[in-house]
Amino acid sequence: MRNTARWAAALGFAAVAVCGPLTGAAVAAPSVAPSSLYAPSALVLTTGHGSDAATATPERAATLSCAPTASGTHPAAAQACAELSGVGGNFAALKAAPGVWCTDLYDPVVVTVQGVWQGKRVAYERTFGNACMRDATVGGVFAF
Repeated sequence: MRNTARWAAALGFAAVAVCGPLTGAAVAAPSVAPSSLYAPSALVLTTGHGSDAATATPERAATLSCAPTASGTHPAAAQACAELSGVGGNFAALKAAPGVWCTDLYDPVVVTVQGVWQGKRVAYERTFGNACMRDATVGGVFAF
């Protein structure tokens, strides 16, 4: 009986040494530190022919992350991030490049954006008259 009591005491002391003292209160899990000092910016961009996103089939898609550095599957991620930073992430504020002329041929192209820009959820959709108008208006953002 004495050996059993000694073993129980020894195991109890070992548990306290390894796990720390147990109290009646629940121990909270340590908070997870943010993995970055930058607010997340991760976007999925799509483009396809059609008058709206509900009926158009996406023909191309790219991912774009802008913090802390430009990355993703977008072929010109740095340029696209710079353009978006210049308008504060407001896709509607992207303007047409000066001096670009497009035909009036109506062949609608729709672009969409889903994701997070500097910690805020983003959902954007816009239909252009044709691919030339899309490329002239949003520059490198939808050039993938």
